[in-house]
Amino acid sequence: MCGIVGYVGDQPLLPVLIEGLRKLEYRGYDSAGVAVVRHGELDIRRSAGKLSKLEDVIATRPITGEYGIGHTRWATHGRPTEENAHPHQDCKGRIVVVHNGIIENYLELKRALIAAGHRFVTETDTEVVAHLVEQEWRGDGLAAAVRRALTQLRGLFALVLISADDPDTIVAARNGPPVVVGLGQGEFFVASDVPAILAHTRQVVFLDDRQMVIVTRTGAAFCDFDGVPVAREAQTINWDPVMAEKAGYKHFMLKEIHEQPWAVRETILGRASVESGKVFLDEMKLSPEALRDIDRIVILACGTSWHSALIGKFLIEDLARVPVEVDYGSEYRYRDPIVESRTLAIVITQSGETADTLAALREAKQEGARSIAICNVVGSMATRESDGTVYTHAGPEIGVASTKAFTAQLVALQLLAVHIAQVRGVLTDARAVQLLQGLEQLPRQIEEALNEDAAIEELAKKLHQRRDFLYLGRGINYPIALEGALKLKEISYIHAEGYPAGEMKHGPIALIDEDLPVVAIAPNDHVLEKMIGNIQEAKARGGQVIVVTSQSHTHAFDEILDPARDVVLTVPDADPLLMPVLLTVPLQLLAYHIAVRRGCDVDQPRNLAKSVTVE
Repeated sequence: MCGIVGYVGDQPLLPVLIEGLRKLEYRGYDSAGVAVVRHGELDIRRSAGKLSKLEDVIATRPITGEYGIGHTRWATHGRPTEENAHPHQDCKGRIVVVHNGIIENYLELKRALIAAGHRFVTETDTEVVAHLVEQEWRGDGLAAAVRRALTQLRGLFALVLISADDPDTIVAARNGPPVVVGLGQGEFFVASDVPAILAHTRQVVFLDDRQMVIVTRTGAAFCDFDGVPVAREAQTINWDPVMAEKAGYKHFMLKEIHEQPWAVRETILGRASVESGKVFLDEMKLSPEALRDIDRIVILACGTSWHSALIGKFLIEDLARVPVEVDYGSEYRYRDPIVESRTLAIVITQSGETADTLAALREAKQEGARSIAICNVVGSMATRESDGTVYTHAGPEIGVASTKAFTAQLVALQLLAVHIAQVRGVLTDARAVQLLQGLEQLPRQIEEALNEDAAIEELAKKLHQRRDFLYLGRGINYPIALEGALKLKEISYIHAEGYPAGEMKHGPIALIDEDLPVVAIAPNDHVLEKMIGNIQEAKARGGQVIVVTSQSHTHAFDEILDPARDVVLTVPDADPLLMPVLLTVPLQLLAYHIAVRRGCDVDQPRNLAKSVTVE
């Protein structure tokens, strides 16, 4: 979510930093700050709120410098206040750092640094880095001190630092979140995304994980965290401003599909303790007593969010043992729903402004229900009107067909289900730890699932002219069949139906012939044998089958599939309650590549809007 920009060169420094941060506003943020060095002295300006607030601060207390860094922050550790805004500095005020991501062992480091005499002034994990680099300063330069500090950090992070004692030098390090280096003529840039620097240079280098760059007025030197030099060639960026925001992807939808590891990681960050098995939902507001008093839940949503609601039903009933109903927001208020004071209404909306979902929320509240919003937009109407909020941190989603917002909603529902179960005392600590450990692995596993992209693109070449598809799933994964079919319909305009596989013989089986691809979602779970039976029924009627399954269980289909005609797509093995997140990925990619092959407008499908704000 956060934005980073750094500059050393002959241009006026503040305009480069502020405009760079402005180009990153789409990422979302709640505070901003800059740090500059002039004549060997470090100066910082910070503000909570938008960039305009920071500009007001700078107008009141002007600064300038020869080199500097800037940051827009989305709070993870510590509230969104001026004090917690980046950049953060060491005790002596000679080193500053900006940071995206999370330092997992910051409390341990903080305790040790305090014992060594360091003074902390913020609630953030980032400040630990500044003090750690200060402690590791041996007079051999900022880069060397940073390398020594990196050996003590655990977590996923992008760090950019400057020091008043190492003139005209910016040091950046990546282990997870992106860092891009811009190479100019006598000037150099670092940023968290290309749009921040595209106005100044089109020659860029993207750092790989566990790589560093030392930027000075004379060039950029790349190395790994051990200081071993790394040869990196610049890439030439030929994007227009809109393409720049796509980070080189052909479409926003594809970019957002590939951002899902990050979106899932951001939604989990700071909310789950794998050590204790506890979930922390600071925006919840509903007291434990209120949650314990709930005897029924209704989840209200529309479109893709309705599919996440269906999965939420499985999660909450399985873990918290509370009965759950799922209703379309667009239908809820047009009947006479039964709502009592012990009913909890959960609304799921990416934008927080979906008219039907808001109307359903108001109907439930009017009848006396307590309420929670699962939402991606801070301060939106749904979050203002609900008793509590669980924010997804998926960042802005530009593509109309929801991808990363959907997977972030599933993760938020996982966290909420565990939280409700723990409050009600029906979930063991061991099971909670197991689930949270699984959640922690999801970003890496999604990246692994994304590696099937090339194979799915080849499959799309063979299927893009088909006129109908049937998607089948069972249990917690039948909503993924519905979602897969919806994605295909939305962006490729192919007719597709999603069904619980057990319902196939109650009608949909009549559709199956040699021209109908059947997408079977069949991971290793307690209904795998049932799914195999459904696949055999489809095969017996000539259907071409695309199986999406767990990596460890592809052998289960060896004897029933035709290698010349059928296809198996795999995702990593995971807890059955977490599998829907992974199984979604290949279905998104399949819809995307089929739509591209058909020449459709993937990002803006006909007749659709990103947020349905009118009934």
